[in-house]
Amino acid sequence: MTNYLDFEKPLAEIEGKAEELRAMARKNDEMDIEDEARALDAKAQALLKDLYKKLTPWRKCQIARHPERPHCKDYIDALFSEYTPLAGDRNFADDDAVMGGLARFDDQPVVIIGHEKGHDTESRLKRNFGMARPEGYRKAVRLMDLADRFRIPVLTLVDTPGAYPGKGAEERGQSEAIARSTEKCLQIGVPVISVVIGEGGSGGAVAFATANRVAMLEHSVYSVISPEGCASILWKDAEKMREAAEALRLTAQDLLNLGVADQVISEPLGGAHRGREQTIQSVGKALRGMLNDLSDLSPKKLVTDRRRKFLDIGTKGLAA
Repeated sequence: MTNYLDFEKPLAEIEGKAEELRAMARKNDEMDIEDEARALDAKAQALLKDLYKKLTPWRKCQIARHPERPHCKDYIDALFSEYTPLAGDRNFADDDAVMGGLARFDDQPVVIIGHEKGHDTESRLKRNFGMARPEGYRKAVRLMDLADRFRIPVLTLVDTPGAYPGKGAEERGQSEAIARSTEKCLQIGVPVISVVIGEGGSGGAVAFATANRVAMLEHSVYSVISPEGCASILWKDAEKMREAAEALRLTAQDLLNLGVADQVISEPLGGAHRGREQTIQSVGKALRGMLNDLSDLSPKKLVTDRRRKFLDIGTKGLAA
């Protein structure tokens, strides 16, 4: 671990001490510190369980944004074969914040679309931190049209703070592009399955997550606005983001109760960043299950099922 969250500072101290002891032992073969290091490991594990036993919505937001969580590219590399990226919206440009193309999942042809945040400074700048511009959503529409034409399922991986709010994006029709992408999700007669793997922010997430089945990782979040943005509007104080996170009901568990999410995918203790391979395989298992559930439905039934899912949102869970 190289990045600890604010509430994990006590854990960082214990794990740091254990690593210091082991580093000293590597330099001096005569030192026997394994018992002390194991005791610290056990203490760290107990503390980790305690910290993650009952997370607040704000802490879940922090985990969802952790820079070491697996991103879209990691899932594509691990779960899909013969991935062939398709670039450009045939109108303005390509958008590196959105990955998309043809691939095979368990040897079944699929179209995969997802937000990519990047993993270091250079790639994050290139990917615009996962914030798509209009051309990204128009590229997604083009790929969904392709999937519909050849009767190929669409899988989407959502991980974005929101659509890019820059002047150029607004001039090129950001809201219209998001609306077209959302509309296309509702129209196509093939299975559409979405997994929120980190942040699901605003319309930028909805444009990819208007699906027959929406799954969320255990510590992912999905909301109409970020807690900081909500706090700035309601209280004129971004520091009230903790109260905003509570009010937004943005956790996977809340959204399962509200009928927005259909499934919550478990993460390893300590979050996806502490067990990347395990998390990726769990997402793959969930995708297989959802694809199997939808495989026998006709195009008309798929469209009806999808529309009904979103028309029914708001009819349950609000009294909780």
